[in-house]
Amino acid sequence: MRLASLLFCGLILHPHPLPAQTPSSKSELAGDLESGHAALQANDQALAATEFRAALKLDPGNADAHANLGVMAFFHGDCPAAEPEFQSALRASPDLTNALALLAICERRLGQPTAQADMETAFANLKDRKLRTQVGVQLADFYFQQGDLDQTLPIIRSLVESDPDNVDLLFFAQRIYSEMADNTMNKLALLAPGSARMQQLIAEKLVNNCDLKGAIEHYRAAIAADPRLPGMHFELAETMLESSNNAETQAQAKDELEAAIQTDGDSARVECALGHIAQLQAGSDAAYPLYLRAIELNPSEVEAQLGLAEVLVERERPQEALAYLRSAVKADPMNANAHYRLARVCHTLHLADEERQEMKLFEDLRATKDRLAQLYRQMNRGPGQQVAAPANEKP
Repeated sequence: MRLASLLFCGLILHPHPLPAQTPSSKSELAGDLESGHAALQANDQALAATEFRAALKLDPGNADAHANLGVMAFFHGDCPAAEPEFQSALRASPDLTNALALLAICERRLGQPTAQADMETAFANLKDRKLRTQVGVQLADFYFQQGDLDQTLPIIRSLVESDPDNVDLLFFAQRIYSEMADNTMNKLALLAPGSARMQQLIAEKLVNNCDLKGAIEHYRAAIAADPRLPGMHFELAETMLESSNNAETQAQAKDELEAAIQTDGDSARVECALGHIAQLQAGSDAAYPLYLRAIELNPSEVEAQLGLAEVLVERERPQEALAYLRSAVKADPMNANAHYRLARVCHTLHLADEERQEMKLFEDLRATKDRLAQLYRQMNRGPGQQVAAPANEKP
């Protein structure tokens, strides 16, 4: 990679006012600095270093020359050489935030006690996004190594918000969140191994591993330990409905949903689940008022919008269904099922352009889902197991 193309993170500096010099020495200094910058642009680092050192012979405290020599050393991985150059530049010009940022990174690598304060100052004032990310990762890792999660998490959230598609940053964030989750789970296991919360945590992990039968057992154990634990009856009902659609399971899930209303109060999620059961048992006429109730409780509830749209399609009222489906895809753009249903209604209403657009989104989302499923199978397979090809399921 060309060193100049990195822009040295924007660190090529304009000369600051020079100390009193003769006209000839001032002209010579300006020429050395100009030649140094030109050499950097041409990626001739050896010549650039020579020119900047020549400038320092005329002006030993020149911030421009020191900073650029520091940048060249930094991007060659030579922090011992870069550190004194940045320090000299900052003595002459303390407002060089980018130089402070690179100095802070060098100090962290060299184990200098000044690293934390310099990283904090640079991170708070940096404008360059790439350099801010680099310093932020170093600072977050410093806090994390110290066990200071209160300081680590705000930095990670800030970095991901500013650069949400940065793969390295996402990996770093995922690693920290995973380690935090493991640490808290271990602490919970030590403090309360038989508690309702521990049973709930085990159940949720089993759901993620597609062991719904095991999850149901642990949800029931959690409820036995604490019948009024918030959210537990709903999670059990949801897992039951996912595990089976037979009449007995539906009846048990309905009992848990009614218990959820008694424990936590009514909610759009509960009404949607009751609507789903009603549709399976008695048809759309029974489900319709439940989905309407869910919309009253939360107008943005996607499952309620999809449920109402399904009922309206069955009643041959596609124009009304269209509005609910458009709201659903707006509220949840990654919901492949919503895009598919909207495409089908658009077909009925002869909205050809919108139909093509929604079907394309559905196919793209389904392909992405298949790729993710394949990756998760790779992560969860045991030794010697082969990874099965993803199934192209229809909604």
